[in-house]
Amino acid sequence: MESLTKQDLAELRELCPGGVVTEVNLASISQWKIGGKADVFLRPSSTEEVINLRRWFHEREMPHVVVGLTSNLLFADEGLRVPCLQLGPRMGDVAIKHTNVYAQAGAWVPGLACKLMQAGLTGGEHTCGIPGTLGGLICMNGGSQRKGIGSSVVAVESVDQVGTHRVRSAKNCDFAYRQSVFQNNNEVITSAHLRFALGERAAIRSDMRAILAERRKKFPRKEPNCGSVFKSDPAMYAEIGPPGNVIERLGFKGMRVGGAEISPEHANFIVNKGGARAQDVLALIAAIHNGVRSATGYLMQAEGYYVSVSGTVIPLDRAAREYGDAARAAIQRA
Repeated sequence: MESLTKQDLAELRELCPGGVVTEVNLASISQWKIGGKADVFLRPSSTEEVINLRRWFHEREMPHVVVGLTSNLLFADEGLRVPCLQLGPRMGDVAIKHTNVYAQAGAWVPGLACKLMQAGLTGGEHTCGIPGTLGGLICMNGGSQRKGIGSSVVAVESVDQVGTHRVRSAKNCDFAYRQSVFQNNNEVITSAHLRFALGERAAIRSDMRAILAERRKKFPRKEPNCGSVFKSDPAMYAEIGPPGNVIERLGFKGMRVGGAEISPEHANFIVNKGGARAQDVLALIAAIHNGVRSATGYLMQAEGYYVSVSGTVIPLDRAAREYGDAARAAIQRA
């Protein structure tokens, strides 16, 4: 992998004014507090900047990684050698007109949920405890209470890998449970048009408080984590229950490798008890994945993704399989 030259950095600073940061400690921004050092982060403030950056990368045949607030990412212990495009607060504008909401992809989801409540709009309450960006939420069709943000989407604006601007209707986003077209098309979501229903502000606030209280009781909050590790498979859920219950019944709750632990509070969470490495987390994911498959026949899919030092982004369960030897060795040492 070739390093960016001084000329490269100068050109990137022209394309992304005020948004180029070098030598980024990934552990300092990771929700899991894991990862080495990244060479350069680019934080655009508009769709136009994303278009120009992706065109620049395409013209130079230079790979790059796209992230939000990293709420579903595990970074490599070795860091990241390719440029990282991060959509966050600099692309977090939200505008509400009656029941229509226009928001940039970097909008913080809990903050957006609060703005919906203040505007008397219902339908977004289920997102109030999800600590990520709108772009990531749409990409994963995320939500809680078995709901997904896709049901509120009217259209999504994105930029493809060659820098072409695209707009898709909700129908063309292929939303399904925790799935969308954006998971496999290498496009960067830059904004969305959402629509919600009118409701009573007091009732909406009450529902949100109840959701947050329930999350506080069920989910670990004190140690760094990336939320639920495995997706809830409807077929498995109907037959034997949700992932956390299955993992707990198989005796994995509290299992620890290095600084990573399967949370004693909720078995579908892996927490950083201090000094955890990516390989520790992958070892636990491999143990759970293999154990559940052997006991039930179900192949659980991970919610999150692993970002390698070369910028390859793959599902955590696949990463755990590909690093199987290291994972098994880590478990044996534990």
